[in-house]
Amino acid sequence: MTINILAFGIAKEFFGRRSVEWELEDELTVAGLKDKLETVYPDMKKLRAYMIAVNDEYADNNLVIHPEDEIAVIPPVSGG
Repeated sequence: MTINILAFGIAKEFFGRRSVEWELEDELTVAGLKDKLETVYPDMKKLRAYMIAVNDEYADNNLVIHPEDEIAVIPPVSGG
């Protein structure tokens, strides 16, 4: 299956672009996606925390990702 992953904030810098497309052989959970992201983009490990949104909602680590899902990597946000 092919998934498209949107990157925001510092994650966009780690990816080197606004989105990446990956071809996956098996089902993938959000936790599995985080593991793959941290393997392909080791700088992701530097973030204290980041969230994965699936279809405009923050996703639980056990959620299974489907090809039609919209996936976004959302790094921590600071501000006043």
